[in-house]
Amino acid sequence: MTTLSYFADESVLPKSTLTELFFKAVDEHGSRVAFERMISEIELDSIAYTEVFSFVKRISLALESHGITRGDRAAILSENRPEWALADYGCLCAGVIDVPIYPTLTSSQVAYALKDSGAKLVFVSSYEQMIKVLEAVVECSQEIQIVVFDSLSELPAGISSWVEFLESGAASLLPAISDEDFRRSALEARPDDVATIIYTSGTTGDPKGVMLTHNNISSNVQVCSTLLPIVAGLDNTVSFLPLSHILQRTADYLFFGTGCRIGYPRSMPTLIKDMGVIRPTVVVSVPRIYEKIYNNVMDASGIKKALINWAAGVADRAADLRLTGREPSGLLALQYGLADRLVFSKVKAGVGGRVKLFLSGGGPLAPALNRFFYSIGLTILEGYGLTETSPVTNANTLEHFRIGSVGKPAPNTEIKIAQDGEILIRGPQVMKGYYNKPEATAAVIDAEGWFATGDIGEIDGEGFLYITDRKKDLIVTGGGKNVAPQPIENRLLTNIFVEQAVMVGDRRPYLVLLIVPARGPLEQWASQNDIEWSGFEELVSNNTVLAHVEGEVLGMLSDLASFETPKKIALLSEELTIENGMLTPTLKVKRRQVEEHFGGIIDRLYTGDAVDKTAS
Repeated sequence: MTTLSYFADESVLPKSTLTELFFKAVDEHGSRVAFERMISEIELDSIAYTEVFSFVKRISLALESHGITRGDRAAILSENRPEWALADYGCLCAGVIDVPIYPTLTSSQVAYALKDSGAKLVFVSSYEQMIKVLEAVVECSQEIQIVVFDSLSELPAGISSWVEFLESGAASLLPAISDEDFRRSALEARPDDVATIIYTSGTTGDPKGVMLTHNNISSNVQVCSTLLPIVAGLDNTVSFLPLSHILQRTADYLFFGTGCRIGYPRSMPTLIKDMGVIRPTVVVSVPRIYEKIYNNVMDASGIKKALINWAAGVADRAADLRLTGREPSGLLALQYGLADRLVFSKVKAGVGGRVKLFLSGGGPLAPALNRFFYSIGLTILEGYGLTETSPVTNANTLEHFRIGSVGKPAPNTEIKIAQDGEILIRGPQVMKGYYNKPEATAAVIDAEGWFATGDIGEIDGEGFLYITDRKKDLIVTGGGKNVAPQPIENRLLTNIFVEQAVMVGDRRPYLVLLIVPARGPLEQWASQNDIEWSGFEELVSNNTVLAHVEGEVLGMLSDLASFETPKKIALLSEELTIENGMLTPTLKVKRRQVEEHFGGIIDRLYTGDAVDKTAS
């Protein structure tokens, strides 16, 4: 096995804490705006770094007044908002280990995290989340205090409002604790102290509590700051991926530390509209969001469709040059300028008009999708990592950029490929372990500190890492052939008729595909072809429609080997969502749940009840 450390010649970062980074940011950027929150369709409310310091001090003291002391656990169950970040920093400065919980989880899932972590207090965003926690507390054996961010007219007995909570610290301890005393106490945190316990989203089995130390995360923040061209006071971002996930959280630590404004949208449904007000320059997202933007661009007809296809072709030819360090000239340059004015500028305006850089993580990004955004002037820097690695282990940069890869190893990170193709990581970002699960920890971290990621990958001659699939997702056909489903599924997501795709076929005689069609383009095509339907379920059951989508899909997979090519396809009228349990909170497919939920449809694909139009 070859061990790769691309930045091995760089000095090892000194160990540090998140509280050190917090106070450094406050000292350097005191008068700048730290957080912005959409309070209406057109208005932003802002909080400066100096105000953040004041809030965090009061929160830290309030935790102490509520009997929550160093080493205790406090949970945060909330959508992204300034209070989330303030509560997080308050816990860090108090030495309290926070436990972020996805706001989309059910009460029983919340109960699992609260009980397993032993949380003594939980911050919740709203009335709905409060009710969820009250139901969860019934399943827990410990007493749990509840603090509600939203201003509610009435609260059940024993539950504190956000204002009451802040005042409790101010009333009892604030007068006696100077800013310097508070700072001195907060800086008692040690690099190897656990900062947070993050429960994995659980595509399979029960979630595990990932213990990340101060240094795990702070070292990752400092490394990322060297990889990204972020300018204090000029750049800003929008925080919409769940802060319960380490990707957005580490990114927000980075943006806070570098003096960039962090904007919070009102909700996911209003994200695009809110981005027009926040106008971010750097955006962190997952592939699913980029897929939706792409599909919205390509969802056109008639003259508009022809214009978009022409512009995309021009951009693709320009990309060929730019990827080799050259700029388009002559006629191509003129064509690109026209395409930019007529098409690309509108795409850029749709995400606020100021984006200079997209960052992608949390799952594989289809190379064709990445190339499209690059070609129109919206570069996506794809990276790689896991919750267990805080998360970044690899990243593309503007200097070291390769479409289809997840980049070279981050500074001070070692990577090697095991004999079975699994990616192994060693570095300061690797977790301390799974909370209360020493056996599970030993199963993934060996005696030399190598963490087994569970992902399959390969490294090219220049040190770029390519992810081929999840080890547990590999399909072994009945004929003994290994098939990686993710690259195939990702390829299909650039087709305007495909919203979601899941490959099935483990231990089966051949592969089949479950396709959730893109409703808009499919309905438009059906209308143009005089197909009548009374509902979407009837539409996807139409044999002509099925034949059309099959043709689209197989046309994109024509270069695959016979054993990799799906032999039958089913169209689903039900989208895979977080709410129906088919996606994780970070929008990854829960394959086991999908196969169980659509078991009847899958069985019919193998029993011959479905028409086989794709078999050769």
